[in-house]
Amino acid sequence: MHQRILSVRPLSVRLAGCCALLMVATATLAQAPAPRRLPPPVSTGDLVRPLMPAQLQDFDAYMADTLSTFKVPGIAVAIVKDGKVVMEQGFGVRELGKPDRVDAHTLFAIASNTKAFTAAALQQLAEAGKLKMDDRVIDHLPWFRMSDPYVTHEMRIRDLLAHRSGLSLGAGDLLYWPPTSYTTKEVVERLAKVPLKNGFRSHYAYDNILFAVATLVIEQASGQRYADYVREHLFKPVGMDESLIDMTYLKPGMDVATGHAPYDFKDVEPVPPMAWLNDPGAGGIYASVHDLAKWMNVQLAGGALPTKDADGKPQRVFSAKSHHEMWSMLTPIPIKPASIPELAQLTPDFYGYGEGWFLSDYMGQKLAWHTGGWPGFVSRVTMVPKLHLGVVVLTNQQSGAAFNAVTYRVLDAYLNPSHKTDWVAVYQKAVQQAEAKADDSVAKHEQARDPRSKPSLPLADYAGTYRDPWYGDVVITSEHGKLRLRFSKTKQLIGTLTPWQHDSFTVRWDDRSLDADAFVDFALDMDGHIREMRMQPISPLTDFSFDFQDLRLVPVANEHPPVSKH
Repeated sequence: MHQRILSVRPLSVRLAGCCALLMVATATLAQAPAPRRLPPPVSTGDLVRPLMPAQLQDFDAYMADTLSTFKVPGIAVAIVKDGKVVMEQGFGVRELGKPDRVDAHTLFAIASNTKAFTAAALQQLAEAGKLKMDDRVIDHLPWFRMSDPYVTHEMRIRDLLAHRSGLSLGAGDLLYWPPTSYTTKEVVERLAKVPLKNGFRSHYAYDNILFAVATLVIEQASGQRYADYVREHLFKPVGMDESLIDMTYLKPGMDVATGHAPYDFKDVEPVPPMAWLNDPGAGGIYASVHDLAKWMNVQLAGGALPTKDADGKPQRVFSAKSHHEMWSMLTPIPIKPASIPELAQLTPDFYGYGEGWFLSDYMGQKLAWHTGGWPGFVSRVTMVPKLHLGVVVLTNQQSGAAFNAVTYRVLDAYLNPSHKTDWVAVYQKAVQQAEAKADDSVAKHEQARDPRSKPSLPLADYAGTYRDPWYGDVVITSEHGKLRLRFSKTKQLIGTLTPWQHDSFTVRWDDRSLDADAFVDFALDMDGHIREMRMQPISPLTDFSFDFQDLRLVPVANEHPPVSKH
């Protein structure tokens, strides 16, 4: 899963109870009680690390500032250079209110950093002759369908990894985010109804659902479950003994971080754990920086391990040819101007996506990198191939600003040692600007609202079952005089509908960690019957995986939930 790079607070707006007034985010924040302070990081002062450059000798203090500024309970960092581990260390705590410290062996959800493992698995299977990267997907999954017959026929295995299918940003993510009861095959089968928004191979648009297809291709070609294949053919040879495919493998007493998020603009609190069982190839892995340091060294060595075979040649996880293909650009990505002047120096000269990797440049050096976003966790893995340099940052709070501030501090130490940018301050400013723009968007909705308007129908008449071609059913019930909305396959998506204006409502989710409150709009026909229900996130900063806007929900005849009169 991808993540909001700049957000450090909940992105959904607040609803003021039975008054049904949408509160402007800034006003709500001002009324909130003072947040509970994070515990100060345990520190014995900055340590002298002989392998690290001079600019990083104050790294402990810099990390303390990062944790405090972005309200992150814990972060783990590893740096590799020239095949050696320069540093691997944890900062802060695994879970707020508990004493256990983050260390180099603490497991974090790495989310979309999993995609590189999926790409490597497919390349391994190609080397073994079990598939070709340019095979049609239907050669391996004959039942596979996209919503366009041409795209179905021409979709190649390599296309599954490149975000160029014609799907819109995050299309179909609601089939597994938040967790649903669909199987991986059911998710992929429903892809046939997910609409295409762009031309095939004409646009970059990040997706997760095609990695579910890749997961099934790996299983078909290898004859193994995805988890077993990755464990045997990637984790084991690399030496990633601590890593797991998903949180269902976690056991009590393990060194594992708990994810955190701000609830309702207030305290940072733990969030419920999430297992991505129906799209593991997109983002399921839990790993430590100790293990990911090994993974980065294998990547920087072009797939070679430090061990030798009987002929004295380096043993390999994948070939140099496969590695070259994974790090070659398949899909160009438009380069946007920096949001604030201080970020202009990060604007790349080139930017694109390969097979499970973003590719760009910084300070004249090519970068291969990826980020990951998960409920309560965000992360970044970044490598500079020509310098044989890599840095991984894992966090247990949803602050992309934090991992960027740490990553660029490390890159500068090697690429631009004469200049020391305070990236914490820069990203804090960028966060504040992004939030202000989101608040302005919410305020505009509030200004456009007619508070005197009323729904066209009695509230109970909006109750019913609504069906979308790709997601399935969304059910609205009338309970105790209120409307309740439930996504039939998603336990966490349950909330209360409140009239907004005319036949538009807002839904406030019961789970306040979701950051995804939405507008719900009903369209009536000429006879006053509901013809369609549409949704869209209220905040422009809501994670794109809540792709409510792609739903086309129509009433299902004769399926009306009971009305509660109490």
